[in-house]
Amino acid sequence: MALYGGRFEGKQSPLFRAFNDSLRFDARLIAQDVEGSIAWASALGRAGVLTEQDVFALHAGLRAVLDAAQSEPAAVLASGEEDVHSYVERELIARVGELGKRLHTGRSRNDQVATDLRLWTRGRIAELLDGLCTLRAALVALAERDGQTPLPGYTHVQRGQPVLLGHWALAYFEMLGRDAARLHSALERVNICPLGSGALAGTAYRIDRHALATDLGFTAPSANSLDAVSDRDFVFEVLAASALCSIHLSRLAEDLILYTTSEFGFVTMDDAVTSGSSLMPQKKNPDACELLRAKSGRTLGALVSLATTLKGLPLAYNKDLQEDKEPLFDSTDHLLMCLRMACPVLDTLKVHGARTRAAADDGFSAATDLADYLVRKGVPFRDAHHTAGLLTRRALELGVALHALSLEQMRQAAGPHGTRIEPDIFEALSLEATLSRRDVLGGTAPGRVAAAIVAARAAVDAEHRAMTSARK
Repeated sequence: MALYGGRFEGKQSPLFRAFNDSLRFDARLIAQDVEGSIAWASALGRAGVLTEQDVFALHAGLRAVLDAAQSEPAAVLASGEEDVHSYVERELIARVGELGKRLHTGRSRNDQVATDLRLWTRGRIAELLDGLCTLRAALVALAERDGQTPLPGYTHVQRGQPVLLGHWALAYFEMLGRDAARLHSALERVNICPLGSGALAGTAYRIDRHALATDLGFTAPSANSLDAVSDRDFVFEVLAASALCSIHLSRLAEDLILYTTSEFGFVTMDDAVTSGSSLMPQKKNPDACELLRAKSGRTLGALVSLATTLKGLPLAYNKDLQEDKEPLFDSTDHLLMCLRMACPVLDTLKVHGARTRAAADDGFSAATDLADYLVRKGVPFRDAHHTAGLLTRRALELGVALHALSLEQMRQAAGPHGTRIEPDIFEALSLEATLSRRDVLGGTAPGRVAAAIVAARAAVDAEHRAMTSARK
């Protein structure tokens, strides 16, 4: 039975039904549609539209609809209904009779679907935050295992200065922390109740919208009915946060893909998260990370899709807004899978410390420290930088590491500042000295990294406890 019909005489064409109907994807909102309908029945009861017995019967009928749908989900899709709302209403009427036709009093599909989607999005944010917390904990665990292992730091994919592996892992910890903060912020705007806004002008019944919002766990009712039924900013915000999070996962994946190559040889991925070649027996392909990298395009596409849909829409509701759900469902489905997949990649990662240390101590990563050494000897930084470049060029000409130059070779290559170079230069250029010298907040000195790991562990443990408590 259509939710409308008196205005129409002819039947819809099969092609239009296929083009227009949304049950194939909005069926996943059935739990939220039932939840919102139960709250609406209670609101109608408080408004004197329904009796207490009516409300009780509607609640029981709606729960029965949900139980049946969850036990046989294929029956929902096979029903031939236009959308999840018409399915629930049809099944409710089949269980409680004419009373079921009274539930929609004062309600529109416009405020109904907006409420359903906000309820679903709220639950999905909780899942994403849980996934982020678990992945951040995996990064901390990697830092705890191998955090003091030296690793080359890169700019322009060229070796720059040495860092500790723990410092590298905590860089991604920080990125994902910002992703979690964005989702927490978005949740504040998701958690507003549009129910009671009607089609666009508000309901004509004396609905206590504050009580209705409380029943559904929202923080407040929406302030403007026109905005409430047409607002999809909350979807866009979640897609934007998801897209940026997927970009961070793509960067992490790209680092690991490079590090696992024979050219780098810094890490080996476990067999459980890799695959082989159908032709080349020696291959071990980082497929999990490659898919983490690729799926960022999917989430970015979802964001652009919704932005294009929303731009230029006049108030209030338009059928265009049916196109909000598939991008949201698809993007967050895949992001959630990516967050979960990244954990075993990190948990089973084998770090080759000897290889990373040799690369970090390649003899040229300490060039900046050579300049700093000269600054400490009274040379202006620009002159010190130039002199360090001269010594680097001389070492390259001789085919030796920077610290392999003799004291005399250094002094000769340094020109007028050569007299400033003393025997203590060799200790200043050591890997340990280079790392230890970055002893500032946010730096890669061993003590700073160790303290940052302890703080990161405390943060994720506290977040995990808060999430566990919230679920109880």
